Amino acid sequence: MKAEGQRLKAKVGKLAVVALGANLGDSRQNVLRAIARLQELSEHPLLKSSLWQTVPLDCPPSSPTFVNAVVGLIPRTGETPESLLAKLQGLEQEFGRRPKQVLNEPRPLDLDLIAFGSETRASRELTLPHPRAHQRRFVLEPLSEIAPDLILPGQKKTVLQLLGELPPAPAPAPRKLPAWLK
Repeated sequence: MKAEGQRLKAKVGKLAVVALGANLGDSRQNVLRAIARLQELSEHPLLKSSLWQTVPLDCPPSSPTFVNAVVGLIPRTGETPESLLAKLQGLEQEFGRRPKQVLNEPRPLDLDLIAFGSETRASRELTLPHPRAHQRRFVLEPLSEIAPDLILPGQKKTVLQLLGELPPAPAPAPRKLPAWLK
């Protein structure tokens, strides 16, 4: 029993954090379906946040509101940040995501790899941890539900501390969607 607990603790140190967002089509359903698909990529049950409704940030005018969530998964043996990113991008395409025409345009599904354990990357394809995650309320609020004490690589403060230091949310503030909508 003690050995199993140590193995699980070691795997938790490899937690991959994925932020989900959608603001095109049935956003809530797209996020829920994507969460179910992400379970296939994890060795253990996902850590899942609530669904959050947020206003678009740095998006084209008249962009619809987003449904956001965050999951934590334990990658399967042999998975790398790059291989997981490729799977996330494939999943986005399955949900109808097309190459960007306009920066931050509406999309049926957006999956961002926020962290992959303590791994760091700085390549054209992948930056880990996500370079703006520690500044984004739509990432930190749901992440604080599942891993409030997590310290993202390169940060000195916990997710909860980072969230507390953000300026007030723009109106309307992000809100947790009622559980019955799940």
